[in-house]
Amino acid sequence: MALITCSTGVAAAQEIVVGITAWPSAKVSAYVIGQVLAERTGVTPVYVERGSVGLLTSIARGDIDVYPELWSPNLDAAVSRAGAAVTVSTRSVTGKQGICATRAAIDQTGIKAVSDLTNPDIAAAFDSDDDGRGELWIGDASWFSTQVERVRARSAGYDQTMQLLQAPEDMAMAAVDASVALAQPLVFYCYSPHHVFVLHDVVMLAEPAFDAAAWQLVAPAGDPDWLEHSRAETAWDVSSLSIAFATRLKTELPAVADILGRIQFEAEDIAGMSYALQVERKSPEAAAHEWLAEHRARIDGWFE
Repeated sequence: MALITCSTGVAAAQEIVVGITAWPSAKVSAYVIGQVLAERTGVTPVYVERGSVGLLTSIARGDIDVYPELWSPNLDAAVSRAGAAVTVSTRSVTGKQGICATRAAIDQTGIKAVSDLTNPDIAAAFDSDDDGRGELWIGDASWFSTQVERVRARSAGYDQTMQLLQAPEDMAMAAVDASVALAQPLVFYCYSPHHVFVLHDVVMLAEPAFDAAAWQLVAPAGDPDWLEHSRAETAWDVSSLSIAFATRLKTELPAVADILGRIQFEAEDIAGMSYALQVERKSPEAAAHEWLAEHRARIDGWFE
């Protein structure tokens, strides 16, 4: 077994700033990562909330050290801009993103594909406020994926038939819970791994297979007309989530960098962390504590 250690006297004086983004599993995995680092090296974890792009920028700037769940391809361009300042772990969890429908939506409207949302008759089934357009939650305002979903809606044309809602995820999941309980149709942005696929019968709607040539995303910061100049005409590419961290840790705290490169979550872990917050209503700290207690053998295995 390779024993991962560093000088306790030095590490005890060091703080490691772990970023927390606005989705449930990342809030838990942040505390798991912080606690593992504390136990193995003696560093003191400090937790800071940031939006997804802002967190990556803060790492490149030197204000934050760790990004618990960096989604690709969502932030590939931002990682490229950060250059050598950011290291992305080679260990990852495979993910998927798209638009989901509840079973009631499928049974009552016959919807099968995202393109069906351009049909006014189908869109009307999701209109709960009688404003002439259906409602579709596309994500939290701080998520980069939410910007992409605006582009996707405009590219496919359902921005004309659907009201694109941005709100915290816990509000959106409460709406999913209610719609399932009442057998009311609902469509919403979804990603996996996520507890919603365990808790409810929801289906990711069909889309044309990913084609890189059909995607062109313009950064909002560089173009006031970014939405009009962007396009995303197919499904998302296969996604992944990985730990990212400040490259400077490799020289400043090599034991910390080594550990960050060894941690390997599984899809079931990420879904379970989401479930702990959204369904069981645990705090991120409590959920992380329980996960750590239940997976000691797995954690030890990371360092063999």
